[in-house]
Amino acid sequence: MRRTLYVLYRVLGMVPTVLGVIVLIFILSRSIQGDPARMMAGDAADKQVLDQLRHEFQLDQPWPVQLWAYVDNLAHGNMGISYSTKQRVFDSLMERFPATVELTLASLLFAFAGAVPLGIISAVKRNTAIDQVVRVISVGGLSMPVFWSGLMLIWLLYSKLGWLPGGGRLGTYTPPPPTITGMYTLDSLLTGEWSTFGESVRYLLLPAFVLGYAYMATLARLIRSSMLEVLGQDYIRTARSKGLADRAVIVRHALRNGLIPVTTLAGLAFAALLGGAVLTKTIFSWPGIGKYVVDAALYLDYPVIMGFTVLIAIVYMVVNLVVDLLYTWLNPQIQ
Repeated sequence: MRRTLYVLYRVLGMVPTVLGVIVLIFILSRSIQGDPARMMAGDAADKQVLDQLRHEFQLDQPWPVQLWAYVDNLAHGNMGISYSTKQRVFDSLMERFPATVELTLASLLFAFAGAVPLGIISAVKRNTAIDQVVRVISVGGLSMPVFWSGLMLIWLLYSKLGWLPGGGRLGTYTPPPPTITGMYTLDSLLTGEWSTFGESVRYLLLPAFVLGYAYMATLARLIRSSMLEVLGQDYIRTARSKGLADRAVIVRHALRNGLIPVTTLAGLAFAALLGGAVLTKTIFSWPGIGKYVVDAALYLDYPVIMGFTVLIAIVYMVVNLVVDLLYTWLNPQIQ
């Protein structure tokens, strides 16, 4: 009952936060120099065409009127119509959202698959040669810009060696699997299209590794420092004095408590990958919401910019709520 009330309280608290984000982004986007009507109609359009476009999209109204109209439409589930594509913003975002989620989950899988063992080994083998190697790997992930490492891997693995494809989600002549979730790997698994599954995984490997490597480095260092702190606690020494094997002490006792601060970073990384990494997604021609918003920003497409911002704000708040609930599972003493 207490947890249900807490979740309800947090959900209600999201409303003023989203409204504040809407007002802030509305003011910032309208402060950019440029005319959306001119961007839509082109330089050769006359004043009559421009005035018609401004009236059609309410760009001739005062800012408070535009803001109120947007909030009212949003309350009814309408994010507006894109200036550049003339399609509903909500539909366009939902069409591209599964591709972004697929890449985000794969990137986090890479990050955790590398960070957890590296962080544990680095903590257990503190100040040894293994610890130094892990430190070099971590520094490399933190130092190299993801767009640079992405270009280098495309040059090596695609252009020179031909081991992996350079961009996109599937080959030109491969039809996508029947849509169930919108994620090609999962949909091809659910429908039994194994060749499509293998090809979608090959297209996913390179961008997921590039994005995941940067977060893997951060997570590995955080796991190391957290594990070192936990391994020095009295209950760890008690567990070892009882004769428990080192593997049991590390996995059952130390790792679970050491993952509490890591959970926070993982949640923030998930939300950041959904909304960020635009350059990397552009390099790999990944048709997610990041590339969609970049293209819209070039045309001063206010409805797309606003819709994307609202979506990511909600994602951040939901992820933070899930992280807080995970704390109570990792450590029941946290209420």
